Amino acid sequence: MLKGFFITGTDTGVGKTVISAGLVYFLNNLGYRTGAMKPIESGCKIQRFKGLKTNQANTLIPHDGMFLKKIAGMEDSIDLITPIRFKEPLAPFAASKIEGKTINIRRIKSAFSKLSKKYELLIVEGIGGLLVPIKKNYYVLDLAKYIGLPLIVVARPSLGTLNHTMLTVNYAIKEGLQIAGIIINHNKPAENTIAEETNPDILKQISPVPIICIFPYLHNLGNKTIEKTVLQTLNMDTIKKLLYQ
Repeated sequence: MLKGFFITGTDTGVGKTVISAGLVYFLNNLGYRTGAMKPIESGCKIQRFKGLKTNQANTLIPHDGMFLKKIAGMEDSIDLITPIRFKEPLAPFAASKIEGKTINIRRIKSAFSKLSKKYELLIVEGIGGLLVPIKKNYYVLDLAKYIGLPLIVVARPSLGTLNHTMLTVNYAIKEGLQIAGIIINHNKPAENTIAEETNPDILKQISPVPIICIFPYLHNLGNKTIEKTVLQTLNMDTIKKLLYQ
């Protein structure tokens, strides 16, 4: 049975990709054959990319998808890792309307099926939060249900995160999703506010799911930086327990 995590956020821009990449590196370092997937990405750039396994010479290049592919050391086509891509930096439903594209959910499911047969573990990164619309009446929440992996909720430490985090966690539980825990991520340099100092402890007291770790801000996203930070921040026994709970 496939193991791994579905990475969601309390909002956009909270650092899901950094956490996803960190988990991929960490799990590969533990000896698991780990793949990554970001099924949908918006805000992609159009460029010619030599060596990219795609039928298009000029294609939309997903920055996050390519980053995960590199960190994971995957040789798979980017069309499997990020099968749905948009130019506009919007929710998929909005971007699809503007760009005149139909979002094919079966394409996502097919890509997930192929990757899940190849890897022991998969880290699947969502887009935005759970109620970001992918299509009319189809949300990230629905995709997470289909993927079937436990959620890791990425939350920021700053003012307002208590409300956003608890709304995300409680709604996911209400909808029957399993939550492995919360990672509090410094998605920007620490401001050393009282909110940043107190929010992690408050979340530990009020959250029905555990706080996995507090991830520091990364000034650069080079492999060595991610490697050092992940090994210092994540606990091997904790992650293994979450995988097999």
